[in-house]
Amino acid sequence: MKTEGTENSKSASEMPDKILGTGSQNVALKREVGLFSSVCLIAGIMIGSGIFMSPEWVLYYMGSPGASLLIWAAGGVLSMLGGLCYVELGTTIKESGGNYIYLLRNFGPLPAFLYMYTTLILTGPSKTAANALSFAKYVAAPFYEGCAPPQVVVKCVAAICILVVTAINCFNVKLATGTQNVFTAAKLLALFLILVGGVVVLIRGQTMNLQNAFQDTAVGFGPVGLAFYQALWAYDGWNMLNNVTEEVKRPQKTLPRAILIAIPVVTFLYVMVNVSYFAVMTTNEFLTSNAPAVTWGSKILGTWMWLIPVSVAMSTFGTINGTTFAAGRVWHVAAREGHLPDIFSMVHVQRLTPFPPLIIKAFLALCMIIPGDFVSIVNYCSFMTWLVIGVSTAGLLKIKIIEPKHPTSYKVPIIVPVILLIASVYLVLAPIIDKPQIEYLYAVLCILSGIFLYFPLIHFKCHPKFLSKITLHLQLFLQVIPTAKNID
Repeated sequence: MKTEGTENSKSASEMPDKILGTGSQNVALKREVGLFSSVCLIAGIMIGSGIFMSPEWVLYYMGSPGASLLIWAAGGVLSMLGGLCYVELGTTIKESGGNYIYLLRNFGPLPAFLYMYTTLILTGPSKTAANALSFAKYVAAPFYEGCAPPQVVVKCVAAICILVVTAINCFNVKLATGTQNVFTAAKLLALFLILVGGVVVLIRGQTMNLQNAFQDTAVGFGPVGLAFYQALWAYDGWNMLNNVTEEVKRPQKTLPRAILIAIPVVTFLYVMVNVSYFAVMTTNEFLTSNAPAVTWGSKILGTWMWLIPVSVAMSTFGTINGTTFAAGRVWHVAAREGHLPDIFSMVHVQRLTPFPPLIIKAFLALCMIIPGDFVSIVNYCSFMTWLVIGVSTAGLLKIKIIEPKHPTSYKVPIIVPVILLIASVYLVLAPIIDKPQIEYLYAVLCILSGIFLYFPLIHFKCHPKFLSKITLHLQLFLQVIPTAKNID
């Protein structure tokens, strides 16, 4: 889509009027994300390295294979309930931005700004860096048999990964979604391979590890909550499609269909992959394995076990690509609403991709890679995921109570957001009550520190005078222009 009169032959001297003028109001991010790409975006972000590398923590907290499988299944059900709630939110508030825009529209600018500040600027880049380092370790490992790859090599590969993903997302939307589709297909094939291997083992009668499946099951408020935490970390990403609502084709139909396809498929695969793990490994082997998928591969695949590290690397790369695509749009919307500098609300004049937010996100992630000591930030603020989901769900309840006839193409029974809200409160409080740690105080302080930026910069609008000149020069350099909302 181009603005009227915009041609490639425009000279640089004509750009300022075009960039800053009202003619750019007709420019918007194009709707290029169809149903298949929507499913791949959700599933591709959900399926990261977690299901391959860390399901032993669910078993650690629950104590038995049977209870662990129930937690994995319940995690899928809870994600499904959340997905249904977010479909109604997305078809009611038709703007991109996900949790940010829902907090803004329901509770005002301060909660939305604190969410944006904590997630986009602190924890978001940290998680991207963590995923990039995980990808780098598995890519570099085959070249350093018998020893761990040097940190310099790992960090360089991680940096290259971030730069490649950023370049893909800057180029155009079709390339980004096409890449996501390919890597999601690879992830699904890898999980299906593990599933089939487990089924073959069970058919051969090796069911000893699943006998007395509920023996030594842990009970209590805390262990169940912590086990849920670990499982739901692997399910994280089920609400990411709402970040790009304005780019989804026919969102009123695509949002519910994508949720109803992606989450059940991922849930089924997660449960069956864990069944496969338990069929092949004893409980002690499972708990002592740093990477259950690798242990499974060494027992079942033999010389083909190299497929597992490759699968982990591809899964991680796909997750980085998906989260980069989705998070870039939240930066874009936050700037459009005045919570970030105007430059981040602009898109490339030809490619119609949000160049500035993608570039700054990559820069922050690269900065996080250098020290390698950022994991604590992610751990401190991990509970914020369900805190924000709970608040967004409360916003949906507010809409349903105050405006019961609000215009939307999809509505869930009110009991669904009530259950999700109760679950969110439980997931936020359970780890704190069971095992209070100073880290949770750090997380709260980290979130509240955004207030010191909100009041001078947003509420009182104390902006440096030179910011507009910098914005103009960056616009010329990056060839970006302002955009309008695409919510028709």
